[in-house]
Parts: sequence; C-alpha cells; structure tokens
Amino acid sequence: MNLSKRHEIFSRLKTANPYPTTELVYKTPFELLVAVILSAQATDRSVNQATKILFLKANTPKKILALGETRLRGFIKSIGLYKTKAKNILETCRLLIQNHNGNVPQTRDELETLPGVGHKTANVILNTAFGEPTIAVDTHIYRVANRTGLAAGKNVSEVEIKLLKFVPKEFHHDAHHWLILHGRYVCKARKPKCARCIIEDLCDFTNKTVETNAPHSLATS
Repeated sequence: MNLSKRHEIFSRLKTANPYPTTELVYKTPFELLVAVILSAQATDRSVNQATKILFLKANTPKKILALGETRLRGFIKSIGLYKTKAKNILETCRLLIQNHNGNVPQTRDELETLPGVGHKTANVILNTAFGEPTIAVDTHIYRVANRTGLAAGKNVSEVEIKLLKFVPKEFHHDAHHWLILHGRYVCKARKPKCARCIIEDLCDFTNKTVETNAPHSLATS
C-alpha cells in the first residue's frame, strides 16, 4: 500500500468522524487510567457501567485507596479479572500518591511502572489524556492494519512500528481511535461489513463480504 492510498484512507475516516475519541467515559486523566486498566479483556460498555457508579463514590487515588480492596471489588465485580484489577488499581493509587503527588505521570517510562499498565495502556493514556501522537495497537487495530494492508505485521509491536512509520503525520493523533472504531463496528473479525465500508475500494483484503443495497457505514464514536 502506497502513501497516497494511506492518506486517502485516513482522509475518509476523518471526514466521517472529525473528532474521534475513546468510548470509555471519563472526566480526568486518573479516571481514564482506571477505566483503561479495567478494560483489559472487557468491553468498554461493561467498564462504563461499573465506573459510572464507582466514580461517583471515589474518583481520586486517595478516595479509591480509602475504599480498600473488598469494597473496590464490589464496584467492579461485573468485569472480568476484577480481583487482579482491584489489586493493581489500589497499588497504582498508592504509587501515584507516593511518587507523583496523586497525579497521572505524562511519560511512558513512568506510566509503565504502574501495576496493570503495559505498553498499550500507556499509549492510550498518552494519546487520549495528554494529546501525544501515539498509536496504541489492540486486537481491533492489529486486525484492521493487517487485513487492509495499512501496516502488516506478525505481532502488535511490529504493527505499531509500521503504523507510526506509514500513517501520515497529520493523522497520528487520531489514528488509534479511527482504527479501533473501524475494527469494532465495520471491519469485524468474523464477518466484516465490506459492502458498508467507506474504505472498501482502498483495502487489500481479498475475501471481502458482499451485501447488496447496503449503505456505507461510518466508523464513528
């Protein structure tokens, strides 16, 4: 796939959704951090349902620490791996207070020292909370990048490197959101909606699905 085609892909995604963002509901960088930790192997919808109640009760490191593990588990028990996530969130809160005056750090190295925060999570926080032009690669983005030919790679790290290299700079800030939304709602794993896709004619996927009289779908938030 050449630069011209990549530029056209993101131009169309931008036209369809000029201001994409995460579907996780949050008001502060700390709330986003907690939500992203909870979102591992869980849907954004399930996380939002839990944090809607949790954040009314506790939405700062100090307040969540005050809940304690048992009470915190009660708020997030509907989410997979909630016991491990509760421990990670509490330890993260302790470290934020101890090392960062209760604030979410704005560097990758510092973020990745927090329990439950890996490379992908750090990228999400840097991009969504602090406006860094990072591209976090999850399963949706990995699939879309490989299937379309945007940035084929054997693992998420390889795909991330290629996306950062090949995506035109002007689209770096929002590329993560466009691609994840496109993968979530249009370029689905089992049955992609190719006939409804606004970039179908630019995509290298060879096994495109056919649906007659289908309007194009927009990957919007």
